[in-house]
Amino acid sequence: MRIFLSTVRRFFHTPAISLIGAFGLTLALQVSPASAADSSTLKIGTATSPQIEALKIAAREAKEQGLDVKIIEFTDWNTPNAALANKDIDVNYFQHIPFLENAKKQGGYNFVAIAPGTIMKIGLYSKKIKRFDELKDGATVAIANDPVNGGRGLLLLQRAGLIKLKPGVDYRATTLDIIDNPKHLKIVQLEASQLARSLDDVDLAQGYPSFIKLAGTTDPNSALLFDGLENKNYAIQWVVRPESVNDPRIRKYISIYQHSPAVRAALDKAFGNLYAVAW
Repeated sequence: MRIFLSTVRRFFHTPAISLIGAFGLTLALQVSPASAADSSTLKIGTATSPQIEALKIAAREAKEQGLDVKIIEFTDWNTPNAALANKDIDVNYFQHIPFLENAKKQGGYNFVAIAPGTIMKIGLYSKKIKRFDELKDGATVAIANDPVNGGRGLLLLQRAGLIKLKPGVDYRATTLDIIDNPKHLKIVQLEASQLARSLDDVDLAQGYPSFIKLAGTTDPNSALLFDGLENKNYAIQWVVRPESVNDPRIRKYISIYQHSPAVRAALDKAFGNLYAVAW
């Protein structure tokens, strides 16, 4: 009993500074170095494509300048925005302005585009015909199933002379806006990232050179018709939450990406003349 009371007295007469120091030491032991590093790591989300290599090169150069960057790949075009909204990533890089505006409207997102990246061509591809006049009556044509890129595909079909749309419609066009379809084309809508893999099953498909290259289904340069690179509305954007507009980590990484000769070399290797820079 005397031993127990003696222990209690020593505990309550321990200087407060010692207790605080011990408590602080316990907290310090609970916070691992890895956790501290993770809090400053810049997380960038993107959709899987040959763009990845250029992003990784910029990440390596950023590391040399003291900035840790993690590139996170998603296999679809919906998750990068959900991840940004949930704060799982700090910035995403995969969408152009029309896609972003539609995503904000549909998903209720509060996002800001802070800088442009590359503009990518899209084209009409086929493994069954060499010219549009070879398309048979009732041929099957695949376009993107999202409201923005599907409209872009329809505009390209109109440029090819295959359909006619209502006067004045833009990238928001839908199949309901088709007013003339002389070849009675059967237009099917697929996930944009899957269009490249549809070429064995359809007669003609809207295609993205980056996904065509990734899938290896045909030559990305072999489109029967491309849209141009002059419309900067279709430039891929660096997109953030409003509170991150001036995040110095994001601004630093974008600057590295835009000014790195190695990044440009990687883009040239991946896309040749199928892309342009918008900055």
